[in-house]
Order: sequence, then structure tokens, then C-alpha cells
Amino acid sequence: MTTPCVLVFAGLDPSGGAGIAADIGAIAAQGAHALPVVTALTVQDNNRVHEVVPVNTALLARQAAVLVERFAVKAVKIGIPGSRANAEAIAAVLALLRARDPALPVVLDPVLASGHGDLLGHGDALHALAPLLALATVLVPNLPEAGRIGPLPGAHVLVTGGHGAGDAVRNDWHGAGGEARSWSWPRLAGQFHGSGCTLAAAIAARLARGDGVEQALERAQAYCHAALAQSFAIGPGQRIPRRQPAFETIPFETPHPTTGAMQP
Repeated sequence: MTTPCVLVFAGLDPSGGAGIAADIGAIAAQGAHALPVVTALTVQDNNRVHEVVPVNTALLARQAAVLVERFAVKAVKIGIPGSRANAEAIAAVLALLRARDPALPVVLDPVLASGHGDLLGHGDALHALAPLLALATVLVPNLPEAGRIGPLPGAHVLVTGGHGAGDAVRNDWHGAGGEARSWSWPRLAGQFHGSGCTLAAAIAARLARGDGVEQALERAQAYCHAALAQSFAIGPGQRIPRRQPAFETIPFETPHPTTGAMQP
């Protein structure tokens, strides 16, 4: 048996809190392996993004081509493409993979801006994402992103409620087949760098390991909440989720989706 691989397209965060670094940690924690393709280099810390430089599109495509030729990709996770051209190159890779496996799960974290509103690519972020939206199996937008993107027929959409108010964070699942479910998690104090990356990557890893969509969403949310609850500081400002292996953070229990209490 081989460890299931998740092909990842995301930006490089030199603070180590978000982007590719977060994806690798969260995927490994689920017992899967990340195949990371960097879409953009960034100048950022744990609070602000100062500059984003997309990688060369041809280089991105060559990296991905070698990986998909060599390894059996069981899921794909996409963060920022960096540019429209990179998104189109990623879409071409997905077309090749879907020709081999039409059911291949693709998880898209449609990051349109940082938590402070900093741009994460060249040009309009939604325009850059357009080639990928119709290819997503699971979309994980926050409330502002969901408002800009609108409904996406045929995709599972988990709208995260971290931008809302109140003592609880409510995440709403709108299923591709009409399914609907909400989870409520206790709102944790402070702000976190890379929480969305952690959640989306964990979902992709759970799908790669064979979970159904609802089970993957539930397990990934429980894992992400635990990672945030055990977060650590590397300096002033946003904290870093502690992306420990799932069997350490959630041994044999998960928080109750309504109360947050631990349950078998």
C-alpha cells in the first residue's frame, strides 16, 4: 500500500503559517502526503501580505506534469493561483487528471484577499480564479468570499463563519445534491494565520483517504478547531495553528458540532 497523495497548488508564505507550509502540515496530519507546487512567492509575515509574485506559468506546468506522471494523485487542493495564466495552467492539469479519474476530488480555497484585505495576486482575484471554480468538488469560502462568488451548481460549498459575530462559529454546508448541514464551533479568542488553508487542506486529505464528503468536512473541521485551540505565537499578532497529527490532537474523540464538548 502507498500513502495517498494530494497535489497542492498554493503560494509560499515565508512566515510558515499559511499557504504551502500550512497545507503540507495539515495533509500530513491526516495521514496523507502533499505534492506541493508553488504558485506564487510572497513577501509577508503573520499579519500582512506586502507583495505577491506569481511563479512562471510554464515552470508551474512542468512541475505538475512530472508529479502527475509519477504519482497516483488521490485529491487536489488549490489555494491562490497567483495569476489568471496560472489558474488556466492548473485547470489543464485538472483536465488531464479527470480524464484518468472523473471522480477525482478537487478542493478549492477561494482566497480573494488576506484577512487584512491585502491582495494575493495580480489583477482581480475573482477573475483569476474563474477557470477553477467550475472544476471544484468542494469550495471552502468564508462569508465575504461566498457573497462575491455566488452559488455554484454541482459543487459542495462549505461556507465558514469566522467573519461572523457571536460566541460560536457556524459553518454551513450546501451539498451538490441538495444536502444541507451546519456545524457550530466555540469561537476562540484571538486571530489565526492560515486557518482557511488548514481546513481546506485537511478536507482534501480526508477525501484522498476515502472519506465521503460529509465525513471529510466533519473530520477536517474538528481537526482545524483543535489546531486553532492549540495555536502558538511566533510574534505579535495572529497565532499559528498547531498542525499536529490528527491522532494526537483528536485521539478517539471529536468536538460535538453544537456544544464543542468532546464525544466519541
